[in-house]
Amino acid sequence: MPLRWTVQHHDMAAIESLQTTCGVSPVVAQILAVRGITHPEQVRQFLDLKMTGLRPPNELPGVLAAVELIYDAIGNQRKITIYGDYDADGMTSTAILYHCLQLLDCPVNYYVPNRLDDGYGLNSNALEKLKQRGTEMVITVDCGITSLQEVKRAKELGLQIVITDHHHVGELLPEADAIVHPALPGSNYPFEGLCGAGVAFKLAWALCQRHCGSEKLPERYRNFLFRAISLAAVGTIADVVPLLDENRILVRHGLNCLRQFANPGLTHLLQICKLADKPKLDSEDIAFSIGPRLNAAGRLGQAQLGVELLTIDSEERGQALADYIDQLNKSRDSLDRKILRSANKLIEERFDPSAEPALVLAQPDWHLGVIGIVAGRIAEKYHRPTILISIDKLSQKPAVGSARTSCGVNLYQAISNCGELLVKFGGHRAAAGLSIEPDRIDEFREAFCDQVTQQVAVENLVPELDIDAEAPLSQLTLETVNDLEKLAPFGQENPRPMLCATQVRLAAEPKTMGADNRHLALQLEQHRVRIRAVGFGKSDWIESLTNGTEYFDFAFKPVINEFRGRRNVELHLVDYRQSQPASMSTT
Repeated sequence: MPLRWTVQHHDMAAIESLQTTCGVSPVVAQILAVRGITHPEQVRQFLDLKMTGLRPPNELPGVLAAVELIYDAIGNQRKITIYGDYDADGMTSTAILYHCLQLLDCPVNYYVPNRLDDGYGLNSNALEKLKQRGTEMVITVDCGITSLQEVKRAKELGLQIVITDHHHVGELLPEADAIVHPALPGSNYPFEGLCGAGVAFKLAWALCQRHCGSEKLPERYRNFLFRAISLAAVGTIADVVPLLDENRILVRHGLNCLRQFANPGLTHLLQICKLADKPKLDSEDIAFSIGPRLNAAGRLGQAQLGVELLTIDSEERGQALADYIDQLNKSRDSLDRKILRSANKLIEERFDPSAEPALVLAQPDWHLGVIGIVAGRIAEKYHRPTILISIDKLSQKPAVGSARTSCGVNLYQAISNCGELLVKFGGHRAAAGLSIEPDRIDEFREAFCDQVTQQVAVENLVPELDIDAEAPLSQLTLETVNDLEKLAPFGQENPRPMLCATQVRLAAEPKTMGADNRHLALQLEQHRVRIRAVGFGKSDWIESLTNGTEYFDFAFKPVINEFRGRRNVELHLVDYRQSQPASMSTT
């Protein structure tokens, strides 16, 4: 199904005002205005990403109480276990607090649940084992805010428990000894978008200040915070939280610190990803290289190794871990493709995607660590909210599903309205997980599809491609794209600018690239100006691009490609269509 292109309306008065009052270039003013950033103070906060823009850590809801509890435990040499999560955000959160408590001479270890055996969040069996091993305090990172029964069990065991989390807060809070959360009920923290690693960074910062008795820290503790902010940047990008407000500051400075303060494991992983010698790291480097490799360890049930990679001091062990996790990512990619083929075949045999409001697909023993990725790919391909459900072959456990949204459908709302059909569920508007008895899947499919149509009619399930501006190729100079980079870091809710060019022809035959020929390389020409363009995962475009049509419209994100000391503008393609005399719509 083709995307509906929408070129944003431009308020010329606002653009001219930004140029005059804020001293920004016309292209930056245009993008800021399109995104609703028009007040001089908004512009200053958006572009001026100084470390001083981070709010003091003690302002984060719950931090003061947590610091006092943890610091008392440290003083009494109580054994603390950090209870993490198995994704990149959870791994980086765990590493931050583990390093911090080591720095403060605390007897500390960490525990990360196995995604395949333990499931998400706190686990009562795991808490019992930790108690048996001598743990006296548990600090959760990136989980725990909905673990009412598990926290109750921890208290029964005599464990002190501190929850640090950022996920959706339910109607009831767990009865923990302290809770650190940016959206804690009754608080008014101005930014709720921190990820687990961002919350862990703030707590670690506050602990260092408490230990040193001053907001100004000695060099040893400052260096720790530089390492911690680099890990927080990885977690923030990988967890796809909004790159706005404090998250922009964390990511900007974290990326600048990453290579200098990386431990041996992360250093070797950067080398594997060919990022060690890159002049400047950007958020896409983490999103497409580091994050997926860390997540692969968690998806394949080996998240503990991801945390070890981020905390190890041994060069030899660090290199071995980096190599192994890279291999895990390759295995994850192979599983991903296998399940994707299976899911597409199931759709072809049983469903008409254009007539379905949503796709709920179930098969025995689809790998639990990969179904979320594949659900996202299916949702992107068919433009339908998608749930992939893995059924236990032996029927000894409930089936487990992972969901991804499309076309603005609020997944959490749709799934929660079918909650009586499920064993349990959780998530947010864009992604969710659930478990269900296999004999209720068909009933759930019908109910879920009904809930989706109550939000969006089937005929309106057409995704829009929001385009910031039309830009002739002649305007895409190094100077212009350098100006656009001032809007970085790019990511969720602050995407890299999307532009389009119309009446463009191919200056050469399309070529495939990459080890598996999945990617596409083009030379585009417009009014005698040529620019290289790349379509990642777009090799299937070749047939329709070479069907005799002379002119196309392309939607793309401009980037600067640096290779062997040379810097050139390159276009990362998102969509295309045949050119027509009046091809563009505006809003």
